[in-house]
Amino acid sequence: MEMDLNAPADPDTDRATATGGDNEPAAGQATGPSGPLGVAAKPPGIRVPMIAEADAKGATAAMYAQVKAALGLPFVPDMFRLTSTRPDLLGVVLTGYAGMFGGGVLSRQDKEIISAWTSKLNGCTYCVGTHNWFLVQFGGSAELAEAIMNSATVEELPLEPKYLPLMRLVSKVSTAAYQVTDQDWEQAAAAGWSDAELLEAVFCASLFNFINRLVDATGLGATVQSAISKQGSAAGSVN
Repeated sequence: MEMDLNAPADPDTDRATATGGDNEPAAGQATGPSGPLGVAAKPPGIRVPMIAEADAKGATAAMYAQVKAALGLPFVPDMFRLTSTRPDLLGVVLTGYAGMFGGGVLSRQDKEIISAWTSKLNGCTYCVGTHNWFLVQFGGSAELAEAIMNSATVEELPLEPKYLPLMRLVSKVSTAAYQVTDQDWEQAAAAGWSDAELLEAVFCASLFNFINRLVDATGLGATVQSAISKQGSAAGSVN
């Protein structure tokens, strides 16, 4: 499926550009001295220094190029810039993300359902907005995206019956992974999901538990709307 991820964002609200990302230091904010990776600064509300694309050097600049190539975006989302002062950690984040979304056995739409729902369960509005936008771009309905934002249980989601045992399983990954049982897996398998699909679904939910916690613990989730989701809103895909 061919997508246009390069639609211009709202210049009045979206600070995501190829030179900065979606959460830049405010005017007059002090920035740190330039090092071998670039100038690092803590944007308002963010607890860790971040390197803007225009200021990135060396290993961080190289990783930024890989992020944009992997995501097909003209800018580096803030979630990846959280670890920009540690290219080794940024590499871990990108490897997990690219491994999940670069191929596999589940459809991209199914992965986005799991990513957005996991983020909803974890209260990470930044990631819900991002992956609801991707969900719609890959064929999901606006009704489903809206339901993910507002539903309390998987039974409320407008999904085919086959999805219910799968979504119950991935929900447990977020809420009580230690309570996942053989029966949970068997019910999902009986609904038609293969072992390979179940592994990928659980890995996707596990990956987003990590990403959600990184985003929220560093302050990103509470301080800025995802630039990706704002592109979607501007395009009329997800409100």
